[in-house]
Amino acid sequence: MLSRTAQIRLVSSHPEVYDPCDDSFALVDALLADRANLLEHHPSICMEVGCGSGYVIASLALMLGKESSDCYFIATDINPHAVGVTRKTMEAHGCHADLVTTDIASGLEKRLAGLVDVMVVNPPYVPTPEYEVGQFGIASAWAGGENGRSVIDKILPVADKLLSDKGWLYLVTLTANNPSEICLQMMKKGYASRIVLQRSTDEESLHIIKLWRNLDTQLEDGILTGFFAFSHGQITCAFRGRWKQSQI
Repeated sequence: MLSRTAQIRLVSSHPEVYDPCDDSFALVDALLADRANLLEHHPSICMEVGCGSGYVIASLALMLGKESSDCYFIATDINPHAVGVTRKTMEAHGCHADLVTTDIASGLEKRLAGLVDVMVVNPPYVPTPEYEVGQFGIASAWAGGENGRSVIDKILPVADKLLSDKGWLYLVTLTANNPSEICLQMMKKGYASRIVLQRSTDEESLHIIKLWRNLDTQLEDGILTGFFAFSHGQITCAFRGRWKQSQI
């Protein structure tokens, strides 16, 4: 039986590239838990921002399998070593993706605007001094600046531009990143969200958030009122005194 996720022994490595770790495994487990929905989604374009070792994008390609034979995969990373490592990882698993060395999606916005059906992101989310953000090499994989949000806050508007009308974004966050505020920020742009997976390790508490466009969150006057809260792995929203629960 073919594996539905990348095999660690086939994942390439480099001293300046982030190896798969708890956050990588959590993201892939979240995608695997949502696999049935992904297959029904029939994505035409899948994209990973910050591909690192290639473990996540290879796993996504494998779990979609033959059902995604027409799907186009693309991955980016600011670290050229990561792009080289991802290429080897994809080849070792018999998968293919276009790989681009760039910051988030710089130079790809016009080409991919409104076309990405699935985007996966394990961003640099660790709170660090701002001067560490965007450094060359492996530090670029984790340095997230104040509250770990500097890179995340740059990725979100790019995702908004690239995602299709049926686009889904899977985002790794840390409790320190204030994931509820991220969801509220995206809700104001017309996105619903839910937590696909929560996982605590000895060092951090991870939340894998799934976001998608939802017309129910776009109010006529452009003003979002009410409140929301995390409840049983989903975002529960109240608009003008009327409860809505978003699940997908």
